[in-house]
Amino acid sequence: MNVLQTWQNLYIPKRLIVLGLCALAILVNYADRSNIAVAIVYMAKEFSWSSTTQGLVLSSFFVGYITTQVLGGALADKFGGKWVLGVAAAGWTTFTLLTPSAAKLGLSYLLPCRILLGITEGAGFPSVHSLIASWTPPEERSRAVTIITSSNVIGSVIAFPVSTWLGSTPWGWESIFWVFGAAGVIWSLLWQIYGGSDPSTYPGISNEELDLILKNNQRGRNGSGYSGYSSLPTSEEEEIMDRGSEDVINVTEDSEATQDNINLISGENDDSFTAIKNSHIPWRLILSRREVWAILVAYFCHSWGFFILLTWLPTYYLDHFGVDIKYLGYFTVLPYAVQGISGFFVGILADYIIYRLKVRVIIVRRMAQITGSLSIAVFLLLATYVAKTPLQGIILIAIGTGLDSFTLAGSIVSQLDIAPRYSGVIFGLANSLGTIPAIVGVALTGWILDTTGRNWNIIWSSSAALYFIGAFVFSIWAGEKVIIE
Repeated sequence: MNVLQTWQNLYIPKRLIVLGLCALAILVNYADRSNIAVAIVYMAKEFSWSSTTQGLVLSSFFVGYITTQVLGGALADKFGGKWVLGVAAAGWTTFTLLTPSAAKLGLSYLLPCRILLGITEGAGFPSVHSLIASWTPPEERSRAVTIITSSNVIGSVIAFPVSTWLGSTPWGWESIFWVFGAAGVIWSLLWQIYGGSDPSTYPGISNEELDLILKNNQRGRNGSGYSGYSSLPTSEEEEIMDRGSEDVINVTEDSEATQDNINLISGENDDSFTAIKNSHIPWRLILSRREVWAILVAYFCHSWGFFILLTWLPTYYLDHFGVDIKYLGYFTVLPYAVQGISGFFVGILADYIIYRLKVRVIIVRRMAQITGSLSIAVFLLLATYVAKTPLQGIILIAIGTGLDSFTLAGSIVSQLDIAPRYSGVIFGLANSLGTIPAIVGVALTGWILDTTGRNWNIIWSSSAALYFIGAFVFSIWAGEKVIIE
């Protein structure tokens, strides 16, 4: 009885519940898009598809995915992430379940189905980033972003072996989509019960936890910046502050809105905490900042290799190393398992370095991005030109993807440093730009393989080059201070 009473009295932080469900949403989101990387091997065999056709099928998802990145982030920032994420999940679950039927009807049905899957999945990540901004104190943001973002890798880790097993069962490749669609249904039910956009209106949240979230966020809306980081200013930043902090731009609608914000900060508004929602988004201002473009360019360059790996890695093992089709998913899972595990520790390490060791935020962000991008580039090249066996290839790529998780503490979290009020919008912009190489690169890979006699060296060398470019641009343009409030 004492144990039962203790359990009933145990308080679970509500932000852990909401953010935990966000992590599960990203896991399901990526599992639903990754499973076709294995399924398409079976589908291509059944329908006699060329590599060019496979590339078209794989890339069609991203044609839809690019359309809702900015929209999803903007809607979540304005109206709250719960309903945006919930509607998106219901959509991608529906089109996952419809994929087998569409494939059997032909490409004219399958391609629109994949595009619609992409449209609904596109709102997932931006809405989650908006929820992170609402629910996490600044000192927890790096680990929250890295842990939740690492869930996409966990989704792939689950999808590859499970899809391989399901594809080899009597139920066939169709069962791959049925099983992962069912997982989406279960998550959607849990989200409707336990999800929430606003901490102040969440049932059962303690005053202590609410104060922790609001106190840090309120402090961030003063002149020192939203993020609450206390890095020492550079001489350039001191000069800016001497000019009256001209580089930090407040976006307010009118004097009444400004007064409401002042009341909120001072504690005069006790009714509820409401994140500052925007009646308009300052697109010109956002796109005029080099700090924003550092994120956009880094996403674009990183996405080229990331999405080619995600969609073509099983086929690479089949082509280059002759791995049996029954074991493709198991060979593919190791790089993502290593990346997922390392990603959990990267955020904790980044927060420790920033808040305990007092290292400047910009230094941590730059070094994380450089370490991640250069590592995956180098180890991809080693796998391309040095590896002679499947085991060697797997190990080299796994080391590269494991170190690539450092980018989770670099460009992936940077929008929360420079413009947390518009974090969902900026993430949506970055993910949109990052989807262009997914569309072009994934489709182009199939064409290159058909026209060059399966020359994978071209594929991985071009990916490595873009990793290098992205790291360089981010290292010189990235920022750490709030630039848009």
